[in-house]
Amino acid sequence: MNNPLAAWHALVKSGDANALPGLLADEVVFHSPVVHTPQVGKAITAGYLAAALQVFSDPSFRYVRELSGPHDAVLEFTLELDGIAINGVDMLRWNEDGRIVEFKVMLRPLKAVNLIHQKMAAMLAAAR
Repeated sequence: MNNPLAAWHALVKSGDANALPGLLADEVVFHSPVVHTPQVGKAITAGYLAAALQVFSDPSFRYVRELSGPHDAVLEFTLELDGIAINGVDMLRWNEDGRIVEFKVMLRPLKAVNLIHQKMAAMLAAAR
């Protein structure tokens, strides 16, 4: 994969979760803002990210800042859900093959974390 960051942006823009497995390494580790242990593996990470794509698909979602290096990036985002202004970052790290090996999400404020926890739990339960 030539540019995993461009591939991630295209995936977010399209909302097509079917593209996730091709972007993730088998050993990818996902760090959720609401789950206290890292989630390891392509299947579980793809599940979390697919649910997040649906929860965050609001038209107000915007990446507002990007810091990137040869194998990692920090993407700051904003959106408004249910009247709550949400600010967060996606932290991505990828390997030599351009596959994401670590994906970490951080959110603020606490009201936003609680809201996203509720919406993600419902989305993940519906996917089962």
